Amino acid sequence: MSSNPSIVISKLDLQRLDQVLDPLKYPMDTLEALETEIARARVVSHKRIKPDIVTMNSTVRLLDETTAREFLVTLVYPHNAGGPDTVSVLAPVGMAILGLKIGQRIEWSSAQCRPLKLKVLDIPYQPEANGEYHL
Repeated sequence: MSSNPSIVISKLDLQRLDQVLDPLKYPMDTLEALETEIARARVVSHKRIKPDIVTMNSTVRLLDETTAREFLVTLVYPHNAGGPDTVSVLAPVGMAILGLKIGQRIEWSSAQCRPLKLKVLDIPYQPEANGEYHL
């Protein structure tokens, strides 16, 4: 990823990710990429997460600035991925948006070497903003 905006992750999300990301189930390079993203995050209590931050199980409206296409996704744990409009935290886009704030952008090249530029437009649903800590 060529541009690395600051990110914030809740302690609760961090603990849950640690529990569900089994190195025997997922490719090591993918887990290491997520670990790199998490390492640069500011970690805060789940009760201090502001509603403008993408957390696990948040629904996020994104703008692909390359194509001007808007889309809605829900960032989920790998075992919940595959449903309509879900994206796993282990997918490149999932790793990219975790911890971003509304208005922040992320840029990187896809596996096909196509440059991607995403901007977080809105977070219509965030568990922490709704007092939902036990997902």
